[in-house]
Amino acid sequence: MTVEQIPCSVSRVVKSQHIFPNDLNNHYTLFGGKIVADMDMIASLSATKHSRKPCVTASIDHVDFIEPVTEEDFISYESFVVLTGKSSMIIFVKVIAENLITGVKRIAATSFLTFVALEDGKPATVPKVVAQTEEEKSLQAIALERKNNKRTQIEQSKSVAKILSKTLRSSN
Repeated sequence: MTVEQIPCSVSRVVKSQHIFPNDLNNHYTLFGGKIVADMDMIASLSATKHSRKPCVTASIDHVDFIEPVTEEDFISYESFVVLTGKSSMIIFVKVIAENLITGVKRIAATSFLTFVALEDGKPATVPKVVAQTEEEKSLQAIALERKNNKRTQIEQSKSVAKILSKTLRSSN
């Protein structure tokens, strides 16, 4: 492997924390917004570790909330770069909840986030990522499929923005 190719494992970051009552919503489960914010934070660390450059969030794919997280749990976030473009990186984040009493673990949430590396405020080239484990290879294939579908989503978002911009202009 050359310097231009970096294994997924180099960008792997893990963060764990206890769940406290002020982290819970009225259903006594962890706020989804807190999970998303923590996903963004840990993904930014993975992006920076991979590129060794300042990075910004370009997009957050939809977040799949799979299992609720409660005060009886602690939560672990794990992230790593699974796919790279010229200046972009797709980072996979999984959230694992573990019951502190029983030790039972479950996947609480997953998402793919896209970051762009910057140099002097402009997109900067990033090294290619190399998937080595079966999990990494599978996630890389899924990320590539999502990336190919993303172009259509971006065009749809631009169309929505145009529609909303007309409404904004007419309300002034």
